[in-house]
Amino acid sequence: MNHNKSYRKLGRRSDHRKAMLMNLTISLIASDRIETTVTRAKELRKFAERMITLGKKGTLASRRQAFAFLRSEEAVAKLFNELAPKYAERNGGYTRIMRTSVRRGDSAEMAIIELV
Repeated sequence: MNHNKSYRKLGRRSDHRKAMLMNLTISLIASDRIETTVTRAKELRKFAERMITLGKKGTLASRRQAFAFLRSEEAVAKLFNELAPKYAERNGGYTRIMRTSVRRGDSAEMAIIELV
C-alpha cells in the first residue's frame, strides 16, 4: 500500500527523476499534449500545474522560480506570455489525463496528458 507517500519514485534516483520530470514539463508546455505512461502523467500533473500557477502570479520572483525549475527560456516565456493569460480565470485543474492503450514492448499503460 502507498499510504502517506507524497510522490512516486518511478524507479529512478532522485536526480534522474527530477531531470525527467523537468523535461516532461518542458515538453508539455511546448507542445500542449504529450503521450507517456499513466504513472508519469500523474506525477507530471503536479509539476505542470505548479508552473502554471507561478505563471498566473506573474511576478519577477515567480518567473525566477519557474526558470529555476524549467531551465528553458522558451518554456518560461510561453508559460508567462501565453498560458498564464489563458488560465487567468481558472482555479486549478489545468491538465487532463486520458488513458489510451497498452505499450506493446512492456505492457505499460499509456496515457495522453494535455493542457485543458
